[in-house]
Amino acid sequence: MKEGIFILSIIFISIFSNPVSAQRNKEKRYNKPKVVIGIVVENMRPDYIQRFWDKFQGNGFKKLYTEGAVCSNVHLNQHIQNYATGTATLFTGVNPSIHGIVDKTWYNRLKNKEIECTEDDYYFTVGADTKAGNASPKKLLASTITDVLKIYSMGKSKVFSAALNRESAVFSAGHAADGAYWFDIESGRMISSSFYVSTFPDWVRIFNSENYAEIYSYRNWATLLPEASYKESLPDDYLLEKGYFGKYNTFPHSISKYIKRTKNFRPFKTTPSANLMVKDFILKMLDNEEIGTDDNTDFVTAVFSSMDYENGSFGPASLEMEDIYLYLDKYIGELIDAAEKKFGKENVLFFLTANTSASYPVDYLKEEFHLPVDNFNIESAIALLTSFLNITYGDNQWIEHYSDLQVYLDHDLIKENKIDLNEIRDVASNFINQFEGVQLSLPAYQLEQGSSANGLLGPLYKSYARNRSGDFLFLLREGWQPVYKFKKVNYTDQSQVPLVFYGSHIHAQKINEKYNGIDLAPTLSELLEIPIPDKCQGKIIEEVIWDKN
Repeated sequence: MKEGIFILSIIFISIFSNPVSAQRNKEKRYNKPKVVIGIVVENMRPDYIQRFWDKFQGNGFKKLYTEGAVCSNVHLNQHIQNYATGTATLFTGVNPSIHGIVDKTWYNRLKNKEIECTEDDYYFTVGADTKAGNASPKKLLASTITDVLKIYSMGKSKVFSAALNRESAVFSAGHAADGAYWFDIESGRMISSSFYVSTFPDWVRIFNSENYAEIYSYRNWATLLPEASYKESLPDDYLLEKGYFGKYNTFPHSISKYIKRTKNFRPFKTTPSANLMVKDFILKMLDNEEIGTDDNTDFVTAVFSSMDYENGSFGPASLEMEDIYLYLDKYIGELIDAAEKKFGKENVLFFLTANTSASYPVDYLKEEFHLPVDNFNIESAIALLTSFLNITYGDNQWIEHYSDLQVYLDHDLIKENKIDLNEIRDVASNFINQFEGVQLSLPAYQLEQGSSANGLLGPLYKSYARNRSGDFLFLLREGWQPVYKFKKVNYTDQSQVPLVFYGSHIHAQKINEKYNGIDLAPTLSELLEIPIPDKCQGKIIEEVIWDKN
C-alpha cells in the first residue's frame, strides 16, 4: 500500500511540476482518445508512400497521409538497426544505451553464450507446445509508454499488441500489458507467454483453429493487380534479384514449396497473408477484449512486416515489395474503418511508424548506379584480426565472440596475460578501422566516457550499453552491408522512418522539422495526458499537439 501511495505521489509531482502539463491543464483543448491504435511496419522506407501512392486505396495510407499530421523527417539514430532495438527505442523514448536492447542478440560474458533479447525460460509458451513463448520483456531496462499508461490509470487502461515477430510484440506491449501475441513458426499459431497470459483466451483459441498459416500457405502468392500495371518496380524476373533460397524470384510464389524446404512456417511471414492474419487478429481482439469501454484510454499495437527476413532477397525496388504494400494498404484501411465504426472517429488516435527502414541491395546499387559500395565479409575480417592479435600478443583465442558490428574480447585471457584491456581494445579497433568498408570503429572505454555527439559518432554513443555491448563497435560506410558465408543478415544502414498521427482531434499538416524516433513516446504521452516516461530522452513534437490556427 505504501508503495502504491509513493508511486502516485511521484506521478502527481511530475505532472504538476511540468510546465507543459500545467499549461495543458489550464487550456485543455479536447477529450483524450478512448483507444490508441499503433500501426508499426518492419523495414518500411518512407518513400514507399510516394512511390506507390497512385495505386493506394482511399481509406488506408492515403487517409493517414492526407488527413493526418505527417512528420516527414524522422530518424532512428542507433548503431544497429533491427526490429527489436527499433521497437524498444520507439516505445520507451530512450536510446539503446539506456533501454539496453543493443541488438536482437548479444554476448553474455557470465553465461559464456549469446542470448536473445526477449528469451526467458522462467516463463512458458501459452497457445502451443513449443518454446517460442519462453519470453518476457525483463531485459528491457526502461519503462515503455504503455507501462506509464498502465501505472497512471491504476491498471485500468488495457494494453495489447500483436506482431509476426516476438520482439516487436513484447517491446511494444511493455512490462505491464494485458496481452502480447506473436506468430510461432513451428506451430503456425498466434501465441503468447505466461509472463502476460495465464489462461489462453477462448477467442484466440478459436482464431488459431482457423489455421491461417496452413490454409494461406497452400495458396500461391499472386499479385493483387495485373503484373503489367506495376510500373513503379523492377521487372519481376530482374537478374540481380536473389529471391527465395537464391533462385525463386518470380510470381506466383509457391509458399507451400518453400515451407517444405524450411520445415516450418517462416516463409509464410514474408507474404501479404501474414499481414492479413495480424489485421484479422487485431479486429478479433477489438471485438473480444474490453477495449474502449470506459473513460480510461486503451492502447493496441499492430506490427506488420515488409517481407520479414526475405527483405534483402528482393529489395525495396522489387515487384514483391510493391505488392506487399498494396495489400498492406488494403488491410490498414480495413483496420481504420472497423475501429472508427466501433469507437467513433473522434475517439480513436492512430499512429503509423516503422521500427526499421530498408536498404537497397549492394549488387543493385553497384551495377545499376555505379555507387562505391560492397559487401563486408565479417568472417574474413575477424580471421585477419585474429591473426594480427596472435602476432602481436601471442597465439590465443583473444576474440571470445563477434556479431555483425561489434567484437567481444576474452577479458579473463587478457587479464591472465597481464595485458592492459584498453590497450588491446585500441589495437583491435584500430585494425578494423583500416578496412575499406569501415567508416569508423571505437573502443568501449571511449564510449563509456559518454558524449553528446549527434553526428557520425552519435549512433555509437547512443547505443553503447556496458555489460551488453562489445569491446569495440564499428560502423560500415553508407551502402555497405555485412555478409557471412552461411548466415543470412537482415541489415539496413537507413535510419529514416515514417511517422504519422491521425484521428482524435489531429489536424492535417506536414511537419518538416527533423525529429527522432525517441520523440514518439513523449508526444503520445502529451496527447494522452499522462506523464512522460521517466528517463525519456525525446522531445514533444509540438506541432502535433497544438493547432496552429
